[in-house]
Amino acid sequence: MLKGIRIVDLTTVIFGPYATQMLADLGAEVIKVETPGIGDVSRYLGNGVPDPTMGSVHLTVNRGKRSIALDLKNPEDADVLRGLIADADVFFHNVRGKAIARLGFDYAACKALKSDIIYVHGTGFGQDGPYADLQAYDDVIQAATGTTSLLPRVDGDPRPRYLPSLIADKVAGQFGAQAILAALVHKLRTGEGQAVEVPMFECFASFMLTEHLRDATLDPPIGPAGYPRQLDPTRQPFPTSDGYIAVVPYTPESSARLMGLLGSSGLLDTPDYLAAKAKGRHMPLIYSEIARKTPAKSTAEWLAIFAAHDIPAIAARDLEDIKDDPHLVATGFFRGRVHPDVGAFQEMQPPVKYGAFTPRDIGFAPRVDGDGTAIRAEVAVRKG
Repeated sequence: MLKGIRIVDLTTVIFGPYATQMLADLGAEVIKVETPGIGDVSRYLGNGVPDPTMGSVHLTVNRGKRSIALDLKNPEDADVLRGLIADADVFFHNVRGKAIARLGFDYAACKALKSDIIYVHGTGFGQDGPYADLQAYDDVIQAATGTTSLLPRVDGDPRPRYLPSLIADKVAGQFGAQAILAALVHKLRTGEGQAVEVPMFECFASFMLTEHLRDATLDPPIGPAGYPRQLDPTRQPFPTSDGYIAVVPYTPESSARLMGLLGSSGLLDTPDYLAAKAKGRHMPLIYSEIARKTPAKSTAEWLAIFAAHDIPAIAARDLEDIKDDPHLVATGFFRGRVHPDVGAFQEMQPPVKYGAFTPRDIGFAPRVDGDGTAIRAEVAVRKG
């Protein structure tokens, strides 16, 4: 689908590599430019492999790419990067603005090398705001967007806390991939390249505040920020006799059916419930009633009952169980492979399926400078 598109990727950690990994999965040629010796720090995320530069996270976010190690303070190496940019469709970096200008690779310099280059700058914060020069990592962005205030609202522990995921990095990566694809479409239609800025703070704010600004979006606000249904401490997986189950009574009709199945239809006619429903605060009563009744049966028994009555439900799984999930096994989501340096591992496959496109056989994540000799030779041939 993206065959023939060349992306020069000077990004590190998760945000940028996650974006370009998705594009590599779609057939783009991604050349990963790394620091000589140590490479990208994402290589060290994961333990238990023979080579510490080939960590498990690196295997995921850098699969299907080629690697060249360049010291951009070295004139010869900088010239190699210029040669790569001159033959690329996209140049993507997450170096801070002043630093990339000092290295000689700001937009003006790159446009002089390739007039229609798509120049993508992955930033922590928008470059026209007061935070422009601040460093940004996932924890910083979660804190800045108010995300760390969510769990305290759920459980009453006043300490701000991070969500246990590199969620800001991955969301920004999704925005980055989308931005590159949009710019490529624009280039196909007009022949015009452009500079694109993808700021983590603004991307993640857009993602998190979609529901959580709620009535605070109005001017003047008619209510506080925060989506009550998601901040309800009773909204949790419910205990069964042998585990936990997620149940979603999302509509009034499904709530009524569910209460009937639980033998709790009378709850919906009580004064307390009717008063709470009038204020839009009735879900804690529903959730509490579910939690009171579900321990009476096993997870399998409840799933069969709920499936027969069109109630959304599924078992709450542990992370360790996901690789054996029967649906993911059936759809081929995990693929067993043997990396020449790491050995056997399970690789997640691209989740989106296209009727007119068959993904190429994805290459392995590269070693630091694993393709350096070949790429340098290709640049020399193009120059010559």
